[in-house]
Order: sequence, then C-alpha cells, then structure tokens
Amino acid sequence: MSAIVFEGVKRVFQRDGRDFPTLDGIDLTVAEREFVAIVGPSGCGKTTCLRMVAGLEFPTHGKVTVGGATVDAPGPDRAVVFQQFALFPWKTVAENIEFGLKSKGVANGTRSETIARFVELMGLQGYESAFPHQLSGGMQQRVAIARAYALDPAVLLMDEPFGALDTHTKIDMHDVLLRIWEREQQSVLFVTHDLGEALTLADRIILLSARPGRIKDVFEVDFARPRDAVKVSETPRYAELFQHIWHSLGEEFLRARAS
Repeated sequence: MSAIVFEGVKRVFQRDGRDFPTLDGIDLTVAEREFVAIVGPSGCGKTTCLRMVAGLEFPTHGKVTVGGATVDAPGPDRAVVFQQFALFPWKTVAENIEFGLKSKGVANGTRSETIARFVELMGLQGYESAFPHQLSGGMQQRVAIARAYALDPAVLLMDEPFGALDTHTKIDMHDVLLRIWEREQQSVLFVTHDLGEALTLADRIILLSARPGRIKDVFEVDFARPRDAVKVSETPRYAELFQHIWHSLGEEFLRARAS
C-alpha cells in the first residue's frame, strides 16, 4: 500500500514578479514501511518535496497524498525532523519528548511509558532531566528523533537531520536511526546532500535533476537489513553504487553551476 504519492507535481515560486520553477512533473510513490532518500544539487527542490508532504507548502500543479488523502495541512500522521534540532530550550529531554503527546491528549500514564520507551531506544538514559544546552549536537538530535517517533506517525520526514554533525557523530546517528527504524518501520522520506548517508540508510535513492527538479534516476539499495552503518560502507557493492550514483549526480551539479 502507498504511504506517499506525488502525482504530476510542479512547484513554481514567484520572486520580484518572475516565475522560478522548482519542481517539474514529479511522479513518485513511497510504500508503507519504505525508507526513501532524495538527493540532488542545491536548489533542485528536495526540501520542497518534503515540505509538501508535511503540509507546509503546496503544489502549483498536481497533488500530494498521504495514506490516500490529499495533503492540505500538517497532520498528526506526519512528523518532521529538521537539521536544526528545534527543541524547546526551556524544556527537559523528557518534556520535549512529551510535548506532542500532551498536545494530542495522551493520558499521563501512557505518556510516561512512551517517554521511557524512547529514552531507552535512543540511548538517552540519565539525561531525562537535562536541558538542550547541556547536550551535544548528537544528543539533541536523538531527542528530536525520539520526539518525532513518540507520536507514532505513519510517515517520518527528515530534512538533512545530521547535516550539522561531525563525521563520527553522524555515523553514530546512522546506527541509531537504523536501529529505531528497523523496529518501528514508519515510512521515511529523507532529504540529504550526503550520498554515503543515503546509501547507508535507504531502500531507494531518488536523484533529482538540477532546477527545475525532475526525477532523473531511481536507485535500488539492495543491502540486507538489519544494517550496520560501518560494515555497509566497507562492501564492494557500496563502492559500486556510490560511483554509479556519484557520476549521475555530478552531471547535475555541473548543470546547476552552468545555469
């Protein structure tokens, strides 16, 4: 069954009285429990795709559906994790995770059980009473992911969630996300500039062309699950896929520079 569907989606922005096409005819289906990454040069519409699924932007033409319903606003069936950690600085780790649950009217006992579950899953034990400024960037992003997953959304939307982290922390977060996704199995749409990250995490990689973004290529990532982020990167198949996608992606970077 389809979790996310783009049907003939075009998006045109206006600036100073001029049209700037960002997306041009996107047709894409993300299945339930599928992890799909979107890559492409800057300005090709990767984040715009994600924001349209979130209900934060809307197509100029075509439509986006989630679970068969046209997206016309944000909803509890979708949760978003941004690159900026977007935590409430005045709330503790536990209170940040609890926030969405409280807004949904979840009972106290259930909230406590859910917080405890995701604190354990994300390796946040002992930090429940800490405030965001007392945590590293990686720990803050663990809290942001826990808060999103705690809502039990059908769809998880992630916009370069590890882009601000150093290399070693990023690899650690890949393993954390793989572990929690393989257990929870939401549909994920993941935007990244990091091709290695896409290969480590995704079932499929969607490559968008230079602006206006069109689907240039779709790559099946056939590594077995469960995955280990480091072990996957050491396989010959990883190198083969990386080289193939990098060549196609490089062509679009050159096009973007020339335009």
